[in-house]
Amino acid sequence: MSVSPLVWGLTIVAILGLLAFDFFFHVRKAHVPTLKEAAVWSAIYVGFAVLFGLGVLLFGGGQMGSEYFAGYITEKALSVDNLFVFLIIMASFKVPREDQQKVLLFGIVFALIARTGFILLGAALINQFAWVFYIFGLILLLTAGNLLKGEDEDEEVDNFVIRLAKRFLHTSDHYDGDKLFTIENGKKVMTPMLLVMVAIGGTDILFALDSIPAIFGLTQNTFIVFTATAFSLMGLRQLFFLIDGLLDRLIYLSYGLSAILAFIGVKLILHALHENNLPFINEGEHVNVVEVSIGLSLSVILGVLLITVLASLLSPAGKAHAIIANARRHAQAYLDADYTKDPNERERLYAELMEAREQLTTLPEKYREKAREETPLVDLLHQVKESHDAASQRGEVSPPTNHTF
Repeated sequence: MSVSPLVWGLTIVAILGLLAFDFFFHVRKAHVPTLKEAAVWSAIYVGFAVLFGLGVLLFGGGQMGSEYFAGYITEKALSVDNLFVFLIIMASFKVPREDQQKVLLFGIVFALIARTGFILLGAALINQFAWVFYIFGLILLLTAGNLLKGEDEDEEVDNFVIRLAKRFLHTSDHYDGDKLFTIENGKKVMTPMLLVMVAIGGTDILFALDSIPAIFGLTQNTFIVFTATAFSLMGLRQLFFLIDGLLDRLIYLSYGLSAILAFIGVKLILHALHENNLPFINEGEHVNVVEVSIGLSLSVILGVLLITVLASLLSPAGKAHAIIANARRHAQAYLDADYTKDPNERERLYAELMEAREQLTTLPEKYREKAREETPLVDLLHQVKESHDAASQRGEVSPPTNHTF
């Protein structure tokens, strides 16, 4: 089904309108969103995506609607996985929590621009060269293998993008609110905020190399590819704050994504064989192979995600991993709290750290022993206690509790 230029125009205007609304009504004034605010707006954006999908189903038919939902769910899952890297980047640059919304919104906008470019390029290549499906399939199979091996993508991003940016962009050592430039020693210099956005933008390009072949494996309709990708990015900022504490709990998500990408990769290669025109494969003739229906694709994607998410949430190992990771992150954030201008931020971080510490005591002995043996975590906790005791003596924070580390 072809989509008229009017529908294209209205859709693009609606997406730009949502981004503008997000900026002017939520991000423009720096603040830390409450759990309620994040939950409500996450639900609203998911609702928009579902309503749009129902509209596609109504006006475009079952095939087009199924392709949209399969693409949206896959891209949303990949976006959640991307949040892990965003979390690492913002922690590395010690971005004040009240300014993280602006960084995330920039990441969403840049991701949308980058992926739109890849979508247009991918659509042009597919229309001209059927063998591109072989390349897309191989890309997804390699990506699935990397996820299965547990390669540290976060470290790769940190080493390449961030170091490259630090080398060529001279910045100040401190933030000036959410400004990109500031005056230091009478000279105009870039703040770390600009460096963070460069790092986020670089990772967005890397993510697009995986996500675009994945959705082209589910549909070749450019309108569906674009809208499913765009709506999967909408609400990602709110989702970050909503599931911040749960991100480390999803320990099996990478395995689920690996299975999904491998499945789509095989689907792409089967489709490439069906459309084959390469002379060295079956003498340039089409190969009679079974093609995977969009209904089966949607079922596999939903099934794999459901299993991996439930396994992560119900797993004792997942719970222990999340509690230890949260304690480490809260401790590091507390020690870096001098970067924030929010007077209540240090108290909030300390309260969250105390909650994480209490949760550590509820873990089975083998996991508590693992936490005690993790030297960086133990050192961080001792540093927090010393810092909080000193701040309390200066009257900057409430007196410390009787907790011991």
